Amino acid sequence: MTDWTEPPTAAEATILDRIDAATALDRALAWSAINSGSRNLAGLTAMADALTPVLGTFGPVARVAPAAATTVDARGQAQPLAHGENLHLVVRPDAPVRVLLTGHMDTVFAAEHPFQQVTWRDAGTVNGPGVADMKGGIAVMLAALEVVLPATPELGVEVVINADEEVSSPGSAPLLAAAAKRCHLGLTYEPALADGTLAGGRRGSGNFAVVIRGRAAHAGREPEAGRNAIVAAADLVLRLAAMGTSDLSVNVAKIDGGGPNNIVPDLAIVHVNLRPATMAAQARAQAGIAGACQAVAAAHEVRVDASGGFARPPKPLDANQRRAFDLVRGCGTALGLGVGWRDTGGVCDGNNLAATGLAVVDTMGVRGGAIHSADEFLLVDSLAERARLSALVLLRVARHGFARAAA
Repeated sequence: MTDWTEPPTAAEATILDRIDAATALDRALAWSAINSGSRNLAGLTAMADALTPVLGTFGPVARVAPAAATTVDARGQAQPLAHGENLHLVVRPDAPVRVLLTGHMDTVFAAEHPFQQVTWRDAGTVNGPGVADMKGGIAVMLAALEVVLPATPELGVEVVINADEEVSSPGSAPLLAAAAKRCHLGLTYEPALADGTLAGGRRGSGNFAVVIRGRAAHAGREPEAGRNAIVAAADLVLRLAAMGTSDLSVNVAKIDGGGPNNIVPDLAIVHVNLRPATMAAQARAQAGIAGACQAVAAAHEVRVDASGGFARPPKPLDANQRRAFDLVRGCGTALGLGVGWRDTGGVCDGNNLAATGLAVVDTMGVRGGAIHSADEFLLVDSLAERARLSALVLLRVARHGFARAAA
């Protein structure tokens, strides 16, 4: 069994010392100044334009069109939903060991969001949109690749940087799954916590829109002729909320519908997110939604149609995933870093990669915090630290290999 904790060899140390933390910081700051909210297609194009020349130093970069996706509007109708192009790089596809590195260029901050500027809190802390999640992470990824790839002809890599991770990756899911099936190990550059803790097991996530169609009627003259979609929606919401258990969280996030006070409402749309800890909990949630919809339709004489699904399956910290964590922790020990992890209810592309059987550590990015808020921050010294960690992982996988688990 390989001892990942051995101190860096002289050759490894020489390579690690070449990491250019100053350039990584410059890139993170410049990229965070580009608004690339998940729905800002122009901003995503600008971000892809900025990333392509850097990725292009390793080989040809494909700009991959997103898969088709839809959303349910406030009228209960399915509408096309556009996403940005995804970037895909393949280096040495015939190499004996191949690693998939993934990141996302989108952020949660829309073009009209007030949080747009990068500022320094102090000499070691930067505040800005996406500095940690994950433009700093992409800078770490590229800083590691720049020193490792020239020194490891036996290593193959695929890089996917997608444009829709923050909205569950509907347009990039096929690209990610195909790349994951070709590789032996996955590294995803979501941020670690400020103290360096990584995400271990992750819950899954499913988003559903439930359209309830009743019957309109005059609220004063003949209310009995109507079938109130809002009342049916309220019943559905309570049934959904009651499904929550220790291994399944349920969040009813939004209800659309209704109208003038003198009309029995004939339309309501319920939007709900469910987060299962296990595949059994996911199956129970799926059955629970179907059962609740059927019961509400019968009780209120309305039509109930649910759409959506579990875009992020649960990612338990099983034996296969522990192999990857042991590798990263061992390399951290070799560098004098304590690497720990804990389970989280948050989700990311790591969920989807793990579902293909790929062992993946999905918080290889910078140390930071307060993500998805205007207080988001990056700890600047973590750019070099995390790039060194990634570089050593890649160097040792190139030297010792890392077998994909049997299907």
